[in-house]
Amino acid sequence: MINIIPLNLTNQMPKKAVNLSLDSLVLEEAKLLGINISQVCNSFLEAYIKSEKERLWKLEHSDFFSSYNKIIELEGLPLEQWRSF
Repeated sequence: MINIIPLNLTNQMPKKAVNLSLDSLVLEEAKLLGINISQVCNSFLEAYIKSEKERLWKLEHSDFFSSYNKIIELEGLPLEQWRSF
């Protein structure tokens, strides 16, 4: 299991300086456009982390989904007889 820090709390956490290697032309254009590189990198990394957590969760639970889908194929949806649509 992965230790997870809730992302909605990251804005309240202290920031930490890191070193990044970026393409110099991309960096120059970002600066010319007034783009806050730290903010963009942080936002992108948050989204990427969320996506990766979802991927790992799906992978971790794939056996359950496969089993459940087989049951649905064999037995139909639970409570289907009361479905009004």
